Amino acid sequence: MSTPHHPVAIIGAGLGGLTLARVLQVHGVEAAVFDLDASEAARTQGGMLDIHDDTGQPALRAAGLYEEFLTHVHAGGQAARVLDRDARVRLESPDDGTGGRPEIDRGDLRRLLVGSLAEGVIRWGAKATGARALGDGRHEVTLADGTSFTTSLLIGADGAWSRVRALLSDAAPAYTGVSFVETDLPDADVRHPVSATVVGGGMLFALGAGRGFLAHRESDGGLHVYTAVQAPEEWLDGIDFTDTEAAKRAVLEHFDGWDESLRALVADAEGALVPRRIHALPVGHRWDRVPGVTLLGDAAHLMSPFAGEGANLALIDGADLGLALVAHPGDPEAGLAAYEERMFARAERSAAESAASGAMLFRADAPQGLVEMFTAPAADVSAAAPSA
Repeated sequence: MSTPHHPVAIIGAGLGGLTLARVLQVHGVEAAVFDLDASEAARTQGGMLDIHDDTGQPALRAAGLYEEFLTHVHAGGQAARVLDRDARVRLESPDDGTGGRPEIDRGDLRRLLVGSLAEGVIRWGAKATGARALGDGRHEVTLADGTSFTTSLLIGADGAWSRVRALLSDAAPAYTGVSFVETDLPDADVRHPVSATVVGGGMLFALGAGRGFLAHRESDGGLHVYTAVQAPEEWLDGIDFTDTEAAKRAVLEHFDGWDESLRALVADAEGALVPRRIHALPVGHRWDRVPGVTLLGDAAHLMSPFAGEGANLALIDGADLGLALVAHPGDPEAGLAAYEERMFARAERSAAESAASGAMLFRADAPQGLVEMFTAPAADVSAAAPSA
């Protein structure tokens, strides 16, 4: 049996890979997308995303999906509250409808992108386990089921632990010193009214030295909470997350003395607690041009979530790459070079901002740094929101 060949192969059906495939499709260029999930519905897609007017929104316009995106926006989602550990309100900002970062459920956005692609573009249940260069810009990709295919243009949109990245760079994500434990409180107004009041209609930042609760209201009325702790990388290994009540107690040990209305964001949560270490690639990560392959999104520039840029950068990476390839017909190397030049500069700025924001959020006088940032001229209160 001959090895299948795909002129353009995108590894990963996340937001960036899907946007790239959609932009190429709009311009009549076929691409094949390979994803490890068995189906679109194989796993939940995280919480709310604020889509920025200088990155994510232009990407959706390039994909021809902006108007449909607007129909899924969560009204009121740009509201924000900043509290200290005693639940005293230090800053409150309503959503007056004039902000440039409307909120959408990540799952809704992904479904919008998946539904925009032609039948058969996405190959579900196709986990890439390795890739190797064949020369002349061609590559072979091996899948978990033992099959393989070749491609003339390989795009690594496969996230933080990208298999494609090794073709371009020796860099690997490093632990940032912060870990999250994620919890959910569904139907909050009815089942968790105190927590619903604490979080408000949009985002909550309840911060203290080295820790805090970052939360947002989802479009279905539930609350999604990120409990953040500055801790050694092995901290989460010492918690038995199969015992939910014991895990809650272990997490809340780091919040002794905090107001009970804040502790309830973990204590009253429903369902399993989900641990997540925060990793990042080096700020300014880049590589020399390698024929026939590039990266986008977290595969290219994984950063901490404390500037809310991750999903937006994936979207604009996908759009920019697609438009650059279309602008250089017959010369994909010129398109890749143009894309990478723009992407590297943008990603370095955002990664530096994310790292600085993470340090500011949990400094000794928290939440003072965040209050000062939000009250500065032209501040955007969603700038420090975690990217789900």
